[in-house]
Amino acid sequence: MKRTWIGLIGLIGLMTAMTAQAQEKATSLGEIVVTEEKLFTPTKQTDETVYTGSEITQKGVEIQGSKAETSVYEAISILPGISVESADPYGLAAEQRVIRVRGVRGYLGALTVEGVPNWGGNPIGPREYLYDTENLESISVYKGAVPADLGTGVGSRGGAIELKPRWPEEKFGLQLNQGLATDSYHRTFVRIDSGSLTQADTRLSGSCSYTQADKWKGPGELGPRNNANLALTQPVGEIADVKVWFNYNDLKQDLYRPLNYSQVQSLAENYKFDYNEERTGIAARDIYYYDYNKGSFTNKDLLALITVKSFEPYRFSLKPYFINEYAEIYQGVTSGGGRIQKRNRDIERTGAIAEAGWDAQAFKAVLGYLFEKSDMNIFSENYGITASGLTYQGYGVFATSGDIYINSPYLKIAGAYRDFDWQAGLKYFRFEDSASEGYVSPAPTYELQRAPDLDREPRTYDILLPTVGAGYKLSENLQVHASYGKNFIRPYAYMPLVNLYNSNRAVFLANGITLNDLFKGYDMEESDNIDLGVRFKTAHLEIAPTVFYAKHKNLLTTVYDPRVNLSYQQNIGEVTGYGLDLETNVYLHKSLTLFVNPSYTILEYDEDLTYQGSRLKAEGNQVVDTPEFMVKAGLLYKWGDLEIIPSLRFIGSRYGDVEHKEKIDSYLLADLRLTYTLKRIPIARALKLSLDLNNLFDKEYISVVNVSDDNRGGTASYYAGAPFSALVSASLEF
Repeated sequence: MKRTWIGLIGLIGLMTAMTAQAQEKATSLGEIVVTEEKLFTPTKQTDETVYTGSEITQKGVEIQGSKAETSVYEAISILPGISVESADPYGLAAEQRVIRVRGVRGYLGALTVEGVPNWGGNPIGPREYLYDTENLESISVYKGAVPADLGTGVGSRGGAIELKPRWPEEKFGLQLNQGLATDSYHRTFVRIDSGSLTQADTRLSGSCSYTQADKWKGPGELGPRNNANLALTQPVGEIADVKVWFNYNDLKQDLYRPLNYSQVQSLAENYKFDYNEERTGIAARDIYYYDYNKGSFTNKDLLALITVKSFEPYRFSLKPYFINEYAEIYQGVTSGGGRIQKRNRDIERTGAIAEAGWDAQAFKAVLGYLFEKSDMNIFSENYGITASGLTYQGYGVFATSGDIYINSPYLKIAGAYRDFDWQAGLKYFRFEDSASEGYVSPAPTYELQRAPDLDREPRTYDILLPTVGAGYKLSENLQVHASYGKNFIRPYAYMPLVNLYNSNRAVFLANGITLNDLFKGYDMEESDNIDLGVRFKTAHLEIAPTVFYAKHKNLLTTVYDPRVNLSYQQNIGEVTGYGLDLETNVYLHKSLTLFVNPSYTILEYDEDLTYQGSRLKAEGNQVVDTPEFMVKAGLLYKWGDLEIIPSLRFIGSRYGDVEHKEKIDSYLLADLRLTYTLKRIPIARALKLSLDLNNLFDKEYISVVNVSDDNRGGTASYYAGAPFSALVSASLEF
C-alpha cells in the first residue's frame, strides 16, 4: 500500500505540473468560456409525450471512471433509487455484481438495445457486462412504468434499461484509450469510424478492447475480457434507412469467495479472505481451490434496424435479431463430501420486432409485435476431486427441452393539447414454456437414464400490461407529471427447484410428488407502479423529485411442505414499496456543477413467512439487501482544461435475512477523478489524461449481499467491497 501511495503522489504531481504549465499558456488567450455539463436528463420514448425515465449522458458515464466502461449497471449507478454493488472495482466481475432498482433485484428487470431484449437463464435477466460503453450514445432508465414498445424480453419488475448505440459517425474518426491501474489492471480500447464512404452515404464503425486485472484479494485473475463491435448505417435513398449492429464479448474470470455472517462481524480479520491458492488433496478443502471456482462467458449479439420513411406521416420498421450465449461456471459444493459442479448455459434466441407508427404532431400512435423463439440448454455436471485433478461424475441435473416462444403485441397512443401531455399503452405478453424430459446419471457408469418423475409439462403464461401517463406544464420552468404501469417477470429460478427435488427425490417419490407438481406453484410475478413527479428548471438549477408507490404480488417465496418436511419456493409472496427519488443538478458557476441524488426507499413484506414449519417475523420488515437511504453526490469543477470531480456514495444499513437478525452496516465512500485535456496537438484532435482514485480512504465495507428476497438467516453470502484503487488512462482522438 505504501508503494501505491508513493506512485499516486507522483502521478498527481505530474498532472499538477502539466496543469500549471497549461494555465500559464492559457492566460494570454483571454477569458475561458465553459458551459455546464449535463450528467443526466429526463427522457421519454420517441413516440411518447410524457417524460417517465432518466437518461445518463456520455459525460455522466465518463465521470464514473473505468468500471462504467465495461458494466452498464455501473454506468447508471449515479441515479437515485439504484443500488449497484460489486465484488470488484473495475466492472469485470460478471454475475458477482448486484443491482436493485427501488429495492427490486435488477435481474428481474429488462435491458434492451434499441428495444431488442437482452436476457438469459440461470440466472434469469440481463447480461449487462457485454458492452463497451464507449460505443453507446446514451443509456435510458425507467424505474416505474415501462414503455410498451421496449422489448422487455421476460420481465420488467425491476424496471427497464435502454441502450442507444453510437452509430457510425459522419466523419472519419479514430479513438484510442489506454488504462493502467493497481492490481495489474490494464485496458486497451480502439474505435474507428469510416465516415461517409460512398455517394450513398455508407458508414462503418468498428471497435475492439482488451481488459484484464488481478483480483484485489486472493489468487486468480479477472479476464481476459475481449470485446468487439461492428456497426453499419446505409440509407436507401429517401425510402429507408438500414442499420446493423454486432457485438461480441468473451470473458474469463476467477471468482471471489463470499463471507458468511460470522466472518462479516469480524470484517477486519476476514476482509481479504478468499479461495485457496494451492490444492491439498482433501476434497472437502479443495472445493475452495481457486482454479475450481471460475467462469467463462461468450456472447454474440446481432441485430438490424430497418426503417421505412417514405410514407410520411406513417413509418414502418423491422428489427430482426439473433443472440447466442455460451457459459461454463465451476463452483465447489459440499454435497457428497465435496465436489465441483459445473453449470452450463447454451442459449440461442432468434426474434424480430415489427412496428408501424403514425405521427400527426398533436397525436401519435404506434402498433408493434415482438416474436421470439429461444432454444435454452441449461444443465449441471458433477466432478469428483482427486489428487490428480477432477474426475467426471455425471450430470447433476439433466433435462431435454424444446423451443420456447414469446409473442407480445403492443399499442401506444400519445397526444398533447396546449400545456397538457398524455399517453397510454397496452402490451400483451404470452410466454410458451416447453415440455421437458428428466434424466439421472447414477454411479458407477454415470450413463443417462430416464426419470419420468423429473419431467415437466408444457405451460403457457400470459398477462396484459397497461401503462398511462400525463404531464402538465405549469410554467416554462415547472412541470408536473404522473404515470402508472404494470410490470412483470415470467417464472424463473428453475434450477434451484430442480436441484432441491433431485437431492430429496426419494422423499418426494414416497409421498407421490413429482417435479411437475412443484412447478404447478410457479407463476408470473406482477407489480403495479405509480409515480408522481415534478420537474423544475432555471438557469442555475434542475431538480426532479419523484414520489413512487408499488404493489408487488405472486413473488417467489419459500414455503414449508409438511408432507416432506422440506421448504421450497412458490409464487405466493407480496410486498409493498414506496419512497422518494430526487435528481438534482445545481449550476453554481459556469465552471462548477453540483449533483445530489438522494433516495428514500421502503419495500416491506406484507405478511410473515413460514419456513420448515416455523413462522418468520417478516411482516413490516424491509426486504433483504434494501437500504432505506442512499445518496450519490459530487462536484464537477472545470479550471481551463482541467476537470476535478470529487464524489461521495452513501449506502444505508441493510439486512441479510427477513427477520433482520443479520444487519449490514451503512458505509460512505469517497472517490476522486481528475482529467486534463490537451487540444489541437500536432498528432491528434485531443489528448485526455485521467486519474481515478476510488475508495479514497480505503474503507473496509460489505458490498454485495447475495440473497433471495425471502431469505431466512444463515443462507446469505456476503462479499467485501473493493479497497482503494487508482487508475491512470490516456485517450487520443483523431
